[in-house]
Amino acid sequence: MIEIVTTADGSHTIYVPELNEHYHSVNGAVQESTYIFINNGFDFCMANPVNIFEVGFGTGLNALLTAIKSINTSRQVNYTAIEKSPLSEEITNSLNYSGFIDKTGSSILQAIHASSWNVPQKITGNFVLNKIRGDLTTDIITGNYDIIYFDAFGPDKQPEMWTREVFKKISEITVRKGTLVTYSAKGDVKRSLKQSGFEVNLLPGPPGKRHIIRAVKI
Repeated sequence: MIEIVTTADGSHTIYVPELNEHYHSVNGAVQESTYIFINNGFDFCMANPVNIFEVGFGTGLNALLTAIKSINTSRQVNYTAIEKSPLSEEITNSLNYSGFIDKTGSSILQAIHASSWNVPQKITGNFVLNKIRGDLTTDIITGNYDIIYFDAFGPDKQPEMWTREVFKKISEITVRKGTLVTYSAKGDVKRSLKQSGFEVNLLPGPPGKRHIIRAVKI
């Protein structure tokens, strides 16, 4: 049974015993998501409006941080996220992310989790969310995206999500000069991205991670 765990920065993550895996870094969930996906993904991309595709909606933390950032930067965001196994309402209601954001952010978090699956919904004036309940490895994925947040479970825990076939599928929906960011910097991941049409760059990681990947579609 999944468990809620408090990470080093005080924010929650989820622990999955059967995989022996956490949704986020135990060194700080909010810290990690902000550094990888916002600072090195959203802030790196200059598109406006910006179309984002997230692999692994999970706790909704990346969507929340992006929605808040979209307001603060006056950028329009169309955010699509795919998730095979959505968390229960009981779990999402227990997450403490509202303690890291203002009242506006708290209402955004509630709206993100209350939004229906498979139907695009306007969460704020700047942020439209489409949560897809599906399986990236088997489903047909369409669209044109400026940023890919690749946040699946690790390659050693969920290897089927990190194959060349999956990255080829991701490449096909990424616009030229589009950006992919992920916490994993494994050699196989770098090779698969390069073989799928990305230029791969290693960046310093957040606490607990030596490197992360930011890849740009050639």
